Amino acid sequence: MARQQTDHLFKLIKSLTKAEKRNFKLYVNRIGDRENIKFLSLFEAIEKQVIYNEQEIILKTPSIKPSQLSNLKANLSKNLLTSLRLMAQQTDVDIMLRQQLDYAKILYNKALYQQSLITLNKAKLQARKVHREILYFEMVEFEKLIESQYITRSIESRADELTLESDALNISISLSASLSNLAIRLYGFYIKNGHIRNEEDQIVLTNFFHRYMPSFEVDKLRFYEKIYLYQSHVWYYLILQDFTMVYRYSSKWVELFNDNPEAIRNQSDLYIKGINNMLDGLYFSQDYVRFEKTLQKLKEIRDEGNILMSKNVELLLYQHYYTHSINWHFMEGRFTKGTELVGEIVKFLDENEIYLDNHVVLVFYYKIACLYFGSGDNRNTIKYLNLVINFKDVELRGDIQCFARILNLIAHFEMKNFDLIEYLVKTTYRFLSKMEDLHRTQKELIFFLRRLPNTPPEDLNEAFKVLLKELKKLAREPYEKRPFLYLDIISWLESKISGIPVQEVIRTKRLKGSFEA
Repeated sequence: MARQQTDHLFKLIKSLTKAEKRNFKLYVNRIGDRENIKFLSLFEAIEKQVIYNEQEIILKTPSIKPSQLSNLKANLSKNLLTSLRLMAQQTDVDIMLRQQLDYAKILYNKALYQQSLITLNKAKLQARKVHREILYFEMVEFEKLIESQYITRSIESRADELTLESDALNISISLSASLSNLAIRLYGFYIKNGHIRNEEDQIVLTNFFHRYMPSFEVDKLRFYEKIYLYQSHVWYYLILQDFTMVYRYSSKWVELFNDNPEAIRNQSDLYIKGINNMLDGLYFSQDYVRFEKTLQKLKEIRDEGNILMSKNVELLLYQHYYTHSINWHFMEGRFTKGTELVGEIVKFLDENEIYLDNHVVLVFYYKIACLYFGSGDNRNTIKYLNLVINFKDVELRGDIQCFARILNLIAHFEMKNFDLIEYLVKTTYRFLSKMEDLHRTQKELIFFLRRLPNTPPEDLNEAFKVLLKELKKLAREPYEKRPFLYLDIISWLESKISGIPVQEVIRTKRLKGSFEA
């Protein structure tokens, strides 16, 4: 499960499908010369490797000299991308539109202005249909250039039309950029910090959100402007832990796609992310019925193949499906059943190691650890928590890093590793203090666990009851909710008091429809 650095060309070759490899070899044969034979040999050598190794390539491919390798890699990469572009121009709307723009430029350079304008007008109609404002704007600007060279009787009226068209697009693109900037910065805040920790966080976040939210008229917003607006609200409310509003805005996001079926086909990744955010809102709101229906919808998209399945879309589908399948087991209290997914998920992570970012892997490790903890398998809990705790980038999802250490303490207590508890309490407390993430809930837990090894067995049950009462009070406070999103401490304590496995405690609550803190 170790993460390793991999050569970019190696990643590209490993991402190719059988059809893409076959097409590339046909492409090379069509343009074939002596130099191409060399980079095809390099392609075949890299294709056979499991781990990228340049020394092995030079040893097994005598026709390639060490001094040639750098240039051959660059040439191979360029030709691979050209081959992939030729394949994608039939299915990727952006590539098709850029191709039409290229054709118009070629015709313009030949002084065939009329033909260039005809090509551009067809491309503009398609760009407007699929909401590609930036490409549309580029086409309009190029059309203005052509009109300045090719004088027609309608140039005066056409000049006014083009000016108005250009101005409207300029305003739309500027608004889209402002909204997308806000969305990506909010996302960056969440990736680093997770949910708000205190009143100071809330003030900073709210001021930032309102300061950078541009002015607009809702009824005049175009497709992508609405998408970026909904994205911004989803991240804002997710960070604030207002999950009802997360669901509301992610639903608007998905409904916008449902009203534009062609957008689902052309921007499948954005559509899937919208559904993922709906599921996040429903999970944290404990809305079982709608969660199950939405998860089934995601599964149908994955299994039925009604959308263009690029590698990017495939990864998103499986990543979000596995994440929410785990969440579903959490909600249902079926932790032992959920651990049956672990082998499949780990295989997915290993097979796609070169594509998945560290954030995705980190979240999966933590969720797998929680599955094992809920099932009573503390050894595997600690195994996966160590993968989180030993992650090099502690700035990434500092919230998960903190709660992994809390859960690690509890798992060691369950295993009666009392000789380690004192050391772990000190290191955990020091880490949380350094990360400025020490909630009252966490303090209560740490102090409680530190005292437990010295608590007489006959007093344990009462100690658990005292802690449970205190945590239930804290769970109702706005800025103390966060710890309970990452770990169902309440159910764990109720399990210790009643002697019933934690997954049965959660399952009973689920059947009663009550998750009162």
